[in-house]
Amino acid sequence: MSLSPYLNKKVCIITVDGRTLTGTLVSCDQVTNLVLKDTIERIIRPADDEEPSMEQPHGLYLVRGDNVVICGLVDEELDGSIDWTKVRGDVIGSTKHV
Repeated sequence: MSLSPYLNKKVCIITVDGRTLTGTLVSCDQVTNLVLKDTIERIIRPADDEEPSMEQPHGLYLVRGDNVVICGLVDEELDGSIDWTKVRGDVIGSTKHV
């Protein structure tokens, strides 16, 4: 399925190494290379970690297609209502097959 309906909309991407990226999808191609603008990486910490969860801005960002596990639309109203520094959860492990 093509991601062209997602162009110029906020998306969330989970990468092979378990990172969570959100941003506006500005470009994609047939092998799922994705270009995001206003990209933020969400680093969610486990409940027993003393450090708070955080959002790391990356700006314009290219994600190679072979590193994309999933790409989905973000409900911007719901997303804006969440304080991501207070969210806790288990680390998403790698999905890479060896």
